[in-house]
Amino acid sequence: MAIPKLETPVHSLTLPSSGEQIKFRPFLVKEQKLMILADEGNNQEELYETLSAVIDGCTFNKLQIDTLPMFDIEYLFLKIRAKSVGSKINITLTCPDDEETKVPTEVDLDEIELQVDEQHTNMIQITDDIKLVMQYPIMSDVMKLKNTSTMEMFKILNKCIKELHHGETIHNRADMSEKELDDFFESMNQDQFAQVNEFFESMPRLRHYVTVVNPNTKVESKILMEGLDSFLV
Repeated sequence: MAIPKLETPVHSLTLPSSGEQIKFRPFLVKEQKLMILADEGNNQEELYETLSAVIDGCTFNKLQIDTLPMFDIEYLFLKIRAKSVGSKINITLTCPDDEETKVPTEVDLDEIELQVDEQHTNMIQITDDIKLVMQYPIMSDVMKLKNTSTMEMFKILNKCIKELHHGETIHNRADMSEKELDDFFESMNQDQFAQVNEFFESMPRLRHYVTVVNPNTKVESKILMEGLDSFLV
């Protein structure tokens, strides 16, 4: 006689980048085991690939995970994790006033939301008649940005160009070569390139401030937790 199969609850959320309603389930013990093993391996690329596979399975393979903006991945993982093993995580933070005292802290994942800058836009006005339309970096891009060369950074920057508008003419990314885009960025002045950089700096991301009190100095400090790495506990 076959043993019974366990039913898994199904939840829903709104994908930040598109507003699309999607269904998801908690991750299973076998998936949690894979994430623990990947984390213990201290290989960030392997860890992110494992997270991507787990998120794909938990969303019933309905999303193209490798094309989603990184902030979608962060948001998805946070919500899946909260429904899987609970919304409370225990972490140890270093007090910034002396940069050495460790303080155990509990963080409620349900209190963490994606922070969106009201001034943020994916359209960058370079000159009166030249405008860039940007697209968000995906997980593989963000991984490369953590430890990469200047050359690789420009390749990622080029990938994030969706359109270049010149007056009434629209150049799609597929119509522009790497060389043309490299030359275009290199010809910018500092103010113009700062606008491009602002697009990346102000992108939606997980941000949460935690208040800690140093037990030795009694100094109260706020510590910013930001990005997926801060919540991989």
